[in-house]
Amino acid sequence: MRHFDLNPLRLRRFAYLPSAACAGILALFLLASSPLWAQSCDTSSDLEEAVRTAITATGQRYFDMASRGDTGSLRQNAVPSLASDFSGIENAVKERQKDLTGAKAMQKSVFQLGVEGTGPLAHGEFYCGVFGKNGQTSTSAVFYLDGLSPGKYAVDILETTAQTKLSFSLILVQTGSNWKLGGLYIRPKTTAGHDADWFTTHAREYKAKGQLHNAWFYFAEARNLISPLSFMSTATTDKLFDESKGAQPADVPGDGKTTDLAAGATTYKLTAIFPQTVGDDLDLVVKYQAADVSNTTQAYQSNVAVIGALIAKYPELKEAFAGVVARAVDPSGRDYGTLLAMKEIK
Repeated sequence: MRHFDLNPLRLRRFAYLPSAACAGILALFLLASSPLWAQSCDTSSDLEEAVRTAITATGQRYFDMASRGDTGSLRQNAVPSLASDFSGIENAVKERQKDLTGAKAMQKSVFQLGVEGTGPLAHGEFYCGVFGKNGQTSTSAVFYLDGLSPGKYAVDILETTAQTKLSFSLILVQTGSNWKLGGLYIRPKTTAGHDADWFTTHAREYKAKGQLHNAWFYFAEARNLISPLSFMSTATTDKLFDESKGAQPADVPGDGKTTDLAAGATTYKLTAIFPQTVGDDLDLVVKYQAADVSNTTQAYQSNVAVIGALIAKYPELKEAFAGVVARAVDPSGRDYGTLLAMKEIK
């Protein structure tokens, strides 16, 4: 996944919401909305033909640029704030160039978001399509976006038809009669050769065996593969999140909560644990607090200690992951990472 945070388009990572809560949240949102802002979301079927065609044609044109590796043209068509720091998108396109070259794109869905008001929208929740009494339906989606200035935005989601399938999602910003590039997200539809259904099936198997950590991380990977955008929810992702809640371990850090991990005489504060694809493997990443990472020898030793302690505490992880990446993060945000394959962990 590639997530580009820009101004005026600031995107916040989406926290998955249980489907049963969506209808209530929608009602609360409508009652509590400030009169200073108005938000709207139109699905493809809601849009006028000319508007829908303009958005999808622009998305296809930007995809063609990416498939040719023409990041220069992409940059020329980006909003100024993104064009001024384009390295993230350049790297994303370069990383996936082998899969993009010669690939064709199929249109999956398109949405138009609107913001009216006197200034940037602090917290935006855009409810698109038809919702039922239990929340989302097959035609709905929710986008969680912060800091949008008044204007019109489009989310154009495409999918490649090549052997390696990718979600190719664009955030577009209307500028006059044109749609400028505001963000680009390229996400594979498979991890280590497996799709979301495979991870869901194995998550259920791990849960049935009482391996809740493996189950939780595999459910997370399944959601990651299902949704093309981390700040978008659908009925499918909501349903999967509801199912995964029963496997959530109490000792996994998240939402600002740290957990302790003892390694010999030292106790480390873990800040995050999550699955991540590294090459052709699915590895587990563990982040923890460190006072300083400038001494790389010491940071490496701490990383190895954290990895060893994590596997000693949860040996089930050996069955589900090819390796573990430990990342020591100091107060300034600098980090130092170490990857060990499972066979190297003592």
